[in-house]
Amino acid sequence: MAVPLEKNARMKDRKVTVIGAARSGVAAARLLGELGAKVFLSDRDPDAKKNEEVAELQKHGVEFEFGVHSNRTLETDLMLVSPGVPQNSEPVVTAIGKGIPVISEVELACWYTELPIVAVTGTNGKTTTATVLANMVREGGYVPFLAGNVGIPFTETVYKILGKEPKNGIHVLEISSFQMEHIHLFRPKIAVLLNLSPDHLNRYPSMGNYVSAKMRIMENMTADDHVVYNHDDPSLRQQIDTSAPLTPFSLEIHPQLLFHVNETKVYDESREVLVHLKDLLVPGKHNLANFLAAATAGKLLDVPTGAITKVLRTFRGVPHRLEHVRTLEGVDYYNDSKATNVQSVRTGIDSFTRPIILIMGGRDKGADFKELLPQLTSHVKQVLVLGEAADRIKETLSHVVPCNKVPTVDTAVSLAHENAEQEDVVLLSPGCASFDMFSDFEERGEVFKTAVNRLGSRK
Repeated sequence: MAVPLEKNARMKDRKVTVIGAARSGVAAARLLGELGAKVFLSDRDPDAKKNEEVAELQKHGVEFEFGVHSNRTLETDLMLVSPGVPQNSEPVVTAIGKGIPVISEVELACWYTELPIVAVTGTNGKTTTATVLANMVREGGYVPFLAGNVGIPFTETVYKILGKEPKNGIHVLEISSFQMEHIHLFRPKIAVLLNLSPDHLNRYPSMGNYVSAKMRIMENMTADDHVVYNHDDPSLRQQIDTSAPLTPFSLEIHPQLLFHVNETKVYDESREVLVHLKDLLVPGKHNLANFLAAATAGKLLDVPTGAITKVLRTFRGVPHRLEHVRTLEGVDYYNDSKATNVQSVRTGIDSFTRPIILIMGGRDKGADFKELLPQLTSHVKQVLVLGEAADRIKETLSHVVPCNKVPTVDTAVSLAHENAEQEDVVLLSPGCASFDMFSDFEERGEVFKTAVNRLGSRK
């Protein structure tokens, strides 16, 4: 019998198939097991069985298959799909055709929590914005639970606080388009919409499909909720369709802003100085926009202005997002491994005025690397390319800037070190996914940082 798609749905003795045994799938299986479901976890990757968490689940009655999605995946009352599994995956398509309810991991989680949800989405800046907002929430006297696409599954958080949620708790979620593909009831109290640019075009047939998936974040919102949006992104503005009240943030002038910016300061609604721009510790206008988004959402949550100011003045960034690794012989090394699309690379380049040696490449997501040409001609002196996309990047960019293909991140760092001059920036900003060479962008960034920290002085 199909599981009803409703809050606090009864799971005891229900059959539930989980497709995908990565972080989100494992976390969902754990929560389902706690709720009394009979869980079957299926992953096409035969190496998934090496995951220690999977082995732990097996001790608690979860059944598995690896290397195949068999017909058993369809012997179920409910199917949960991990975000990394495409919508056109055979078991998903077949389940929908048979009328089996299919949900996402964040959908399951929202059924079993009564705390308000603040969901941050957009092509770029999600992690920084969500992290800053969680810090503001904490500083304001609430208990934030940061989860979602930041690497902590929403179901993991819900599992840990099941039956013991703090009254002043708030879920702060980073939300990807993948996580919105199979929602039904998911409804944020506040949705924060940052920007839109081409991404994941290896998964979606068109930019329109990608945008439609992202915009589902507003699907169930009502006049009792709130949408915070980037007024400076005209393509985003055109996509907003909701009965929820709208509050913009902007680097420009707009009458409905809660915070205003000039060349040196950010002001609050009372025209009091919120923070001096010189006191911000991370570079780039894009980060200032992220801070304004977080501050606006924080204000709607009744976070005191003083708490917002304190976080803005002390936030040092998050790992793998324009993370300063080291200065060696006058050369600064930055890890921007989270830059997995072209717009992120453009943003990274624009964060500096000094000459840049750029390290790019990885698994191609269907990006148009020609969009980088204006930035490259300004102050990028060399591009080092690697991974599956290396040849296409080199072919696209080599007529405007010297491009060298290298086999590994270590080689790229060594060559950049040899070629860099004082005042240069060496920037890892891949513009591609990491899965051709690494398990995720975090591993790629850590390999880069290790290589940079091994560098010695040039003789």
